[in-house]
Amino acid sequence: MPNTPNHLAVAKTDTKKDGLVASTNDLKNGLVLNIDKQLWQVLEFQHVKPGKGPAFVRTKLKNVISGKIIDKTFNAGTKVETANVDRRDMQYLYHDGTDYVFMDAEDYDQVSVSPELVGDAANYMLENQNLQISFHEGTALSVELPPSVELLITHTEPGLQGDRSTGGSKPATLETGYDIQVPLFLEEGTKVKVDTRNGDYLGRVK
Repeated sequence: MPNTPNHLAVAKTDTKKDGLVASTNDLKNGLVLNIDKQLWQVLEFQHVKPGKGPAFVRTKLKNVISGKIIDKTFNAGTKVETANVDRRDMQYLYHDGTDYVFMDAEDYDQVSVSPELVGDAANYMLENQNLQISFHEGTALSVELPPSVELLITHTEPGLQGDRSTGGSKPATLETGYDIQVPLFLEEGTKVKVDTRNGDYLGRVK
């Protein structure tokens, strides 16, 4: 699977009994921090060097259990505890009506993941699709898709061949049941590449 901005690399700058310690200089998107015994994933970060006063790092963090998103500021160089996250290659098997069931590609162990945790990834998942799931102490934290996937259009209004240059778009339903906007000339049965981060149409697959 290609590397994505959501990698969970942990900077091993120092160690503690219950985790690893990194500097705010080592922050990366996807890094999971252990703050007050809660796990927070870094969504965004920005190093700020004001004209006066010390430098600081502005971050947007997501609670990996509740999904709550907060803004938090750290002084530059502050030590932060990180969580040891295990990323496993998994295969999506099926939706059992409540949870999504995945299988470990190595030991064939099956794991059920709640819809809340799967989130928007469900819009792009097909049975037997390979992806990665991140775990902390056996608990699933996140489902990670590649940056783009290829899916069939199962329903859309008839294609308009003359509208290739107009820049217009129309709704189209993908084989996962998710609706996206596609160019007017595309027809049912066309396979398209879709950005899994925002649902944008990226092109037709030949």
